[in-house]
Amino acid sequence: MEAMTASCLLCPQHCQLRMGQVGRCKVRGNQGEGVQALNYGEVASWHLDPIEKKPLYHFYPGSWIFSVAGFGCNLSCTFCQNHEISQIRKIGVGVTPEELARQAQRSLGLCFTYSEPLTWFEMIRDTAPLVRKNGGKVVLVSNGIIAPRFLEELIPLIDAVNIDIKAFTEEFYQKYCGGKLSWVLETVERLAGRVHLEVTTLIIPEANDSPAEIKELAQWLRRLNTPLAWHLSRYFPAYKLHTPPTDRVKLLKLWELAKEELPYVYMGNVSGGGTTFCPQCGKAVILRENYEIQNLSAKGKCPSCGKEIFGVGL
Repeated sequence: MEAMTASCLLCPQHCQLRMGQVGRCKVRGNQGEGVQALNYGEVASWHLDPIEKKPLYHFYPGSWIFSVAGFGCNLSCTFCQNHEISQIRKIGVGVTPEELARQAQRSLGLCFTYSEPLTWFEMIRDTAPLVRKNGGKVVLVSNGIIAPRFLEELIPLIDAVNIDIKAFTEEFYQKYCGGKLSWVLETVERLAGRVHLEVTTLIIPEANDSPAEIKELAQWLRRLNTPLAWHLSRYFPAYKLHTPPTDRVKLLKLWELAKEELPYVYMGNVSGGGTTFCPQCGKAVILRENYEIQNLSAKGKCPSCGKEIFGVGL
């Protein structure tokens, strides 16, 4: 008799799992009663971080947020910087949603981050309302790969999101990540205008760094017709990818190209790349260096021309 199989519907990978098998995320499995979360109530890592580390530059700049992760990820990026927790399954430290909500009271709120929080769906669903009840903010840093009906369940519980758009070609996602760009773009479209939104793209030499691709992605983000910030981050070798680091001059040129389409673009992992400039007069409004913040805005407006600056809690 063929072993009973179950389909995981949480994300569009739709893993078909026989009894005892786990999905590609390594933390959801078939234990005989359908697919269940194996990492519920288990923490892989937690820290108190600057909000800018997420990165979120236009959401309560200068604040700190309690950041937490479970094990697992539904992608297998060859350049993953958190592969020690994203690409393995271990037994984590036991914790309840109530405990996470209490920890979050020490700061702005709670950020689900580091690995892929969407594979930890049930913990987010159960914890986020408790954080918000205590007056905290809920933040998500994610690859954006989740089935729409589950995303719709989370959106009312989330205040701010940073989504990785790792490249703007399906070929990149297939070769380097084991996923699909279309899945991510649908998530971003659903989030736009409903939560505070920022986007990150790690610029990898000879993989996703062509000016044409960056220009096309910038134009797509502009067509969302919603305020957002875009972080173009400098790549360094990690995990299984040993390509040399992104050239600083090349990154600067891509930043300049992106700035032609969008008002708030940043260079991550580069000194001086985190300054917010007024989109009207060009004056520096928020200075950032090594997570040190100097906010020159006047109640969220440019001190020189009075232009309102995009963001929450400025």
